[in-house]
Amino acid sequence: MNGKSTPRLATSGKPAPAATLKTAAELEVMREAGRIVAFAVRKAFGALEQGITTRELDDITRRAIESEGAKPGFLGLYGFPATACISINEEIVHGIPGDRVVQAGDLVTLDCGVIVDGYNSDYAVTQVAGPSTALKDDLVDTTRESLEKGIEAARPGNRVGDISNAVESHVLPKSYEMVREYVGHGIGKNLHEPPQVPNFGPAGQGLELRPGLVLAIEPMVNVGKWRTRMLDDGWTVVTEDGALSCHFEHTVAITEDGPKVLTAE
Repeated sequence: MNGKSTPRLATSGKPAPAATLKTAAELEVMREAGRIVAFAVRKAFGALEQGITTRELDDITRRAIESEGAKPGFLGLYGFPATACISINEEIVHGIPGDRVVQAGDLVTLDCGVIVDGYNSDYAVTQVAGPSTALKDDLVDTTRESLEKGIEAARPGNRVGDISNAVESHVLPKSYEMVREYVGHGIGKNLHEPPQVPNFGPAGQGLELRPGLVLAIEPMVNVGKWRTRMLDDGWTVVTEDGALSCHFEHTVAITEDGPKVLTAE
């Protein structure tokens, strides 16, 4: 689940808290939360086919999380009514599961979080339901690759801007656009912690990356323009021009040995 470039939590007028560094023990707990969320999303996508509803996908995700003795991280957070954000085609993020039926060729994003012993994980994958097209395949591949580029840049001594620039530098030459109004974020005891991690901007700027920092890196890539709008449900964010969008996310720890992806089975 994304942070907004002007986060909804930053409304009290109080100074923003500092980024927190996690201990080795805390990272192990977060790794378990990451394993479970990756398992749950894989179970849901294993059932992805024409005719299934987004609510059914959400139910599969919730049951998978609970079968591992963990807690859904999104359910009830800021009032969100489901376990997973499920967004289709022009929907970028925060889609609410319901009666919508998945159609053949739909571009489906499932964004989900898990809590284990008070620590969060955050993970998102986009997949085409059934027959695809060259455009959709390229969009999915480009977004996934841009995440990989961002993770490669998440090394001690680098800065947040190096992650942002690595993502953008892979996407823009493909003539796609980065979403600018929603960003990645730090993560730990809270789903959204400092720092914000944009998917665009110059290298060498922002917070210096130190071992123990954990980030949710999450490119959101549009076929059309970068601007967005929110639907009347108050949650679902779509591309302003109705073009396709794609979203991938991993929870990543900065370590002395380089970046370690925590959201992997």
